[in-house]
Amino acid sequence: MTAYGSVLAGVRTFTSDVVDGFMEVTHSSFALVGLAVAFAGITLVARPDLRDMGEAHLRMLLVDRHIAAIGSPIEPGAVDRATAFNPKDLPREQAKVAYWLSKKYRVAPEPIAALVSEAYTIGGRTKLDPTLILAIMAIESSFNPFAQSSVGAQGLMQVMTRVHNDKYDDFGGNFAAFDPVTNLRVGVKVLQECIARAGSLEGGLRYYVGAANLPDDGGYSTKVLAEHFRLRQVANGQNVPTNSVTPPPKPTPIPTAPQVLSTKVTTPAAAIATKAAASAASPATAPATPATAESETPAGASEKVAMLTP
Repeated sequence: MTAYGSVLAGVRTFTSDVVDGFMEVTHSSFALVGLAVAFAGITLVARPDLRDMGEAHLRMLLVDRHIAAIGSPIEPGAVDRATAFNPKDLPREQAKVAYWLSKKYRVAPEPIAALVSEAYTIGGRTKLDPTLILAIMAIESSFNPFAQSSVGAQGLMQVMTRVHNDKYDDFGGNFAAFDPVTNLRVGVKVLQECIARAGSLEGGLRYYVGAANLPDDGGYSTKVLAEHFRLRQVANGQNVPTNSVTPPPKPTPIPTAPQVLSTKVTTPAAAIATKAAASAASPATAPATPATAESETPAGASEKVAMLTP
């Protein structure tokens, strides 16, 4: 065998040994990997806490990579906190109210739909007209859940948080005043107490706005009742323009003692004589009194009045 053949045979032998060794190592490595995987699987089945920990760690790694890629945190469950509802899924009456309020107060229909649905639900439980609840929200805050007055009234229903802070205990504390649904529920509770205390709706509204001991409420109850009237019209299917102004209801007149009317028919001659006597007894510039005006009533009208008098 020549020297060249010896070198070539040695190279072949070396290469064969290396390949055989690599195969052995690879086979052994795969066996080790398989054993490790099997051991890890058995461990995770036997220890669910370790499995949960591993899943959470892996999830955090994936979230961190996603945040780094898009530049802002993600929160798939954030939609559960949103106060929104598809108005198309509401009953017809509620949908009409929601769309009307959305248009008038320039608020998205989805959050308005959620508030309308809640108002109808809580109104059914408390025996309060849901459109009254919505009217108070409209006048108080124009459906701004973060509104605050100069005296500290907060949220949709403008509840005095520092006065009614105990009512927020069941909702996690005073910060719940800025949760629309919570503020609505607490506001309805306050309204119920005010109506029960006053004994009437109008009186309850005066208590609600804090004007129970004032000469007037600045037109608050009139505004609420007018908006309530419009919302009832909308709920009943009437076409109410969003810029319509409903005249305020006339105050109930205070009953007075009935006037005593004479059954005697006044003739034209008697009327003239009475007028002359009245003019002589009073200054010439004095305005006509009710008695003078009554004395000028024609004989026919006096007869009709007399006939209606028992």
